[in-house]
Amino acid sequence: MKKFNFGTFAYEYELIKQDSKILSLTVTPDLKIIVKCPKLADNERIENFLRKKWFWLEKQLSFFRKYQKKIYEKEYISGEGLLYLGKQYKLIVKKGEYDFVSVTQGKLNVCTTKPLSDSSTNKKLIDMWFQDKTNIIFQDRFIEMLSRFNYKNRPKLYIREMKRRWGSFLNQDKIFLNPKLIHASKDCIDYVIVHELCHLKYKDHNTKFRHLLNEKYPKWERVKEKLELLGAGLH
Repeated sequence: MKKFNFGTFAYEYELIKQDSKILSLTVTPDLKIIVKCPKLADNERIENFLRKKWFWLEKQLSFFRKYQKKIYEKEYISGEGLLYLGKQYKLIVKKGEYDFVSVTQGKLNVCTTKPLSDSSTNKKLIDMWFQDKTNIIFQDRFIEMLSRFNYKNRPKLYIREMKRRWGSFLNQDKIFLNPKLIHASKDCIDYVIVHELCHLKYKDHNTKFRHLLNEKYPKWERVKEKLELLGAGLH
């Protein structure tokens, strides 16, 4: 871990040196700061880079603090907002003869046989609904994005909780997606899938990797920026 001071602000960041010509800065949802740089980059170059990125860095950290509360600190009662596929939905909890969840006109409706203030039951119903939607949508987008590649051995998709990544890959046969990606828009989901599929051919973020990513998902930078504003940077 390294330290960086700018005025009255002090930051700790993880420095990763790699085979690359450029420096990059990532802020993860748990407020971890990661700097990647060329192996021969000296401290002065890194410090200058961070000074230039200071405003963006503070903006990201501020957003993630709010985003964590927005997404993960819920009471699951009527009036709260929930993100689904990049759109904000108002949670409506009402009494019903049986338990179910539905989406209509900007509202996420929870019908429950339990008391309306039973947060644990409401959360359970919502989590189950999100899980069903995640399985269906991720598989659909994975099949669609995989069709852009001509891999002879088709990798399989798995859904797994990850603290610092939206997606990852294992060897040549497994792609993992973070279930929280269901909060992002479909183009963000597509981008993460294509990003990981490109890693099956090139493990590092080298020039060949970027050329393949440009070919398979043109203008990916805009989508990546939107995803980062939503709540995370890719590895």
